Amino acid sequence: MMVLAGLFGATAVLAGAFGAHALKSVLSEGALETWGTASQYHLLHAVALLALATWVRNIPRLVRAFRLMASGTVLFSGSLYVLVLTGMGGIGWITPLGGILLVAAWLDIAWSAFRFDRARGS
Repeated sequence: MMVLAGLFGATAVLAGAFGAHALKSVLSEGALETWGTASQYHLLHAVALLALATWVRNIPRLVRAFRLMASGTVLFSGSLYVLVLTGMGGIGWITPLGGILLVAAWLDIAWSAFRFDRARGS
């Protein structure tokens, strides 16, 4: 799990740098903004995945949240990257699906923490 979180973090930094440098003179401002959104969500969720990979030792239920978040990040950010690079508007339906998975992951984290705290009597 930590390996995947680390790979997500590394690829997020690379994607951000690629957008800021290599794509800056090639893309429109709107496309660069979309790329920036993708790389921000990518990096934010890489950090969250790292935290989940650590917490799953105490709360094994979080494996599901990890999977949801990893899948959501790939679909959300990945579809935006592909959209910007190729202009394939037909894949636009994938982005909200990724967003739904990300929301589900965060809700699963909240539910798992709630159950963990109740079990401990906190």
